Amino acid sequence: MAEPERPAERPVRFESLSGIPIDPLYSPASLPGWSYDEKLGRPGEYPFTRGVYPTMYRGRLWTMRMFAGFGRPEDTNARFKYLLAQGQTGLSTAFDMPALMGYDADHPRSRGEVGKEGVSISTLDDFERLFADIPLGDVTTSMTINCTASVALAMYLAIAEKQGVAWDRIGGTMQNDMLKEFIAQKEWICPPDPAVRIVVDMIEFTSKHVPRFNPVSISGYHIREAGATAVQELAFTLADGLGYVEAAVARGLDIDSFAPRLSFFFDIHNDFFEEIAKLRAARRIWARFMKERFRAKKPESMRLRTHTQTAGVSATAQQPLNNIARVALQALAAVLGGAQSLHTNSYDETWALPTEDAVTVALRTQQIIAEESGVALTIDPLGGSYYLETLTDRMETGALAYIGKIDAMGGMVRAIDAGYPQREIADAAYRYQLLEDRKEKVVVGVNKYVMNEERPINYLKIDAAVEHDQIERVQRFKASRDTRKVERRLKQLAEACRGGDNVMPVLVDAVKDYVSLGEVSDVYRQAFGLYREPIIF
Repeated sequence: MAEPERPAERPVRFESLSGIPIDPLYSPASLPGWSYDEKLGRPGEYPFTRGVYPTMYRGRLWTMRMFAGFGRPEDTNARFKYLLAQGQTGLSTAFDMPALMGYDADHPRSRGEVGKEGVSISTLDDFERLFADIPLGDVTTSMTINCTASVALAMYLAIAEKQGVAWDRIGGTMQNDMLKEFIAQKEWICPPDPAVRIVVDMIEFTSKHVPRFNPVSISGYHIREAGATAVQELAFTLADGLGYVEAAVARGLDIDSFAPRLSFFFDIHNDFFEEIAKLRAARRIWARFMKERFRAKKPESMRLRTHTQTAGVSATAQQPLNNIARVALQALAAVLGGAQSLHTNSYDETWALPTEDAVTVALRTQQIIAEESGVALTIDPLGGSYYLETLTDRMETGALAYIGKIDAMGGMVRAIDAGYPQREIADAAYRYQLLEDRKEKVVVGVNKYVMNEERPINYLKIDAAVEHDQIERVQRFKASRDTRKVERRLKQLAEACRGGDNVMPVLVDAVKDYVSLGEVSDVYRQAFGLYREPIIF
């Protein structure tokens, strides 16, 4: 009897988004010499491939942390309270562009941007309204802010004091990842060396005084959003983390005194299995570096704990309801990859900041995965899959090759000076765009299954009065301050910057005397100089 004719394979590219070739079938032959104990082990044990905690989601679900921030502080405060009432388990704060770049709302450079991309924050008065009636001892807060993260942390600690909450009870995460700013997001004040110095100041300060707080969230998210592949995101993120560890150790800090509070932040894109493999490889690589390069002794120092967020860059303005499906699959990948925290994007974020309805759907997506899908019932449910384990190994190999190149350059700061990661990301983004333009990578609703008539959606619009109100409020507040106290605190800060002292104790006192975010940033500009990015071709 003749063998039936086999259908030809579809004319598509059989490779991951990172360009890793995908075989038609995986088997034990795909993993020659593979060792369960070496590559996997048990969850909660070195090398943590299967998860950083022994019981994972059987003991505690991931933190559902929806990004929120727009308009005036009281507008975002109302959104915080709404999300907590809907079952969110942690706060996540987005700040507007002036705050992210070190300018107060009343600065001329802030015009047109106040409260538009996040909440407007200039003074401790703003922070008090942002967290009004939010018990900081009971809720953890993530803050997405970088070159002015030191000011945000100081204000958060001052608010905790006003609430009567001891600093050792405060939990949360400050993004504070300046290396990725130079690589991808481009929000900076001073050059890399002093920027890293301030990050280390915060690591040192929190390890002593705020032990439950994560002083830096080493962020691949923005690297990926800038166009990096998953392998590049993994490599450059871990290399950034190694850079901070090296700087802290050079300061004289004991590795086990601060490493347990380092956290990470990864993008979760469309390639389902590659994203799961990325998180598993990240844990394994980080554990080995901490144990072998830095001689960490505590298991907590070797654990890579990570927040994740679905890929904003994958969302489309065309047929925006399709984004709900994308987000659901990406969120499922984050959970199967073992994330500790997750933000799901809203379907309307390509148009504007999310509406209440859209953010509710995004939160409900997480809750359905947690409560209805069954994926949280067992630990690392895809562990041992021939395909997934091969892909995890390939991700690890690719990332280590990049890290080796960066080490040879003298570390991430020197690699940034040479423009190496910037060029790699730009090239990857260009290659991906060509694939999309040529329809070699399908984007549903954009280059395939296009609809001629799009239905309009309702999206959030920030009233122009918000900027006017916030500017007036900041101006009135500044006029009411004791200017002698402000001037004294700014002088003390400048001395700490130039003298090499830790800036955090001075900053906490300064914000209590109502020194503003923009005024602190001006001291940084004067003490450390401004950064000018090298031209990359």
